[in-house]
Amino acid sequence: MRTDPVMEPGGAVTDQQGSSAEAARLMRLATYASVAVASFLILVKLAAWLYTDSISLLSTLVDSLLDAVASLINLFAVRHALVPADREHRFGHGKAEPLAALGQTAFIAGSALFLVFAAGNRLLDLRPVLHSGIGIAVMVVAIVVTFVLTRFQAHVVRKTGSVAIEADSLHYLGDILVNAAVIVALLLASELGWTIADPLFGLAIAGYIAFNAWRIARGSFDMLMDRELPEAERARIREIALANPDVRDLHDLRTRSSGRRTFIQVHIEMDGDLTLYRAHAVADEVEAALRAAFPGAEVMIHQDPHGLDEGHGPLA
Repeated sequence: MRTDPVMEPGGAVTDQQGSSAEAARLMRLATYASVAVASFLILVKLAAWLYTDSISLLSTLVDSLLDAVASLINLFAVRHALVPADREHRFGHGKAEPLAALGQTAFIAGSALFLVFAAGNRLLDLRPVLHSGIGIAVMVVAIVVTFVLTRFQAHVVRKTGSVAIEADSLHYLGDILVNAAVIVALLLASELGWTIADPLFGLAIAGYIAFNAWRIARGSFDMLMDRELPEAERARIREIALANPDVRDLHDLRTRSSGRRTFIQVHIEMDGDLTLYRAHAVADEVEAALRAAFPGAEVMIHQDPHGLDEGHGPLA
């Protein structure tokens, strides 16, 4: 795999090591910001819960506690994932990210279960919500701070493709909806006297948290099991390779993701009369085109004479 500079469409040369360093910087900043926001929200929500004794507010406090744990896991996972490949880890350390995301699901699922029990107990012992104005004010602050964080995380994900940052961002996007639901629950309980709304909203939030845990677990498991890229991306790879006039066909296309890195392996078929030098040049052209379409991808290309039956079987 070459480390030559890549020529951008506008003619500017991008240093791949420089862009990787920038991606690493953004990912670290995102993890620090996430931990800081989670810590701040824990403090203000704890104070609000002690004043209001609201189950729905308790649910969002628990969610923030788990967000803090998850963000700390992400911080260490991202630092490890950014360690360059070495002799023992030739493909890098990218799988630290899905491992961290998978670990987060255990905390998230545990919080959902805790909230179910807390809400169930409150349904059996309904109580009025106290000082709801304080709780609403805290939720508004939480929504604003969380929204700013998710916008920054979305920017980092666009620039880096980090699955760990994306999983962390999913928590906080859910928190915005959760915090808005808590405001509704507090208004219903305090203004209309619907005290049952508080534990019912707590149960709904628990269900939402559990659903997010399942989504994160599914995506992380796919990456750990080296699942192929989506068919649309595989079709794009085929299209790019076959766009080269010297490529007659291709087979044995294999793809996978590891953290923010994509791995592409493919056999391209060319005229058997091409010189070795020309076949090598064609492979370089296809590799450059694929790397332009999939920035940061590891591309491995094998050249075959067109029509050669290698007996690859059903995976060919």
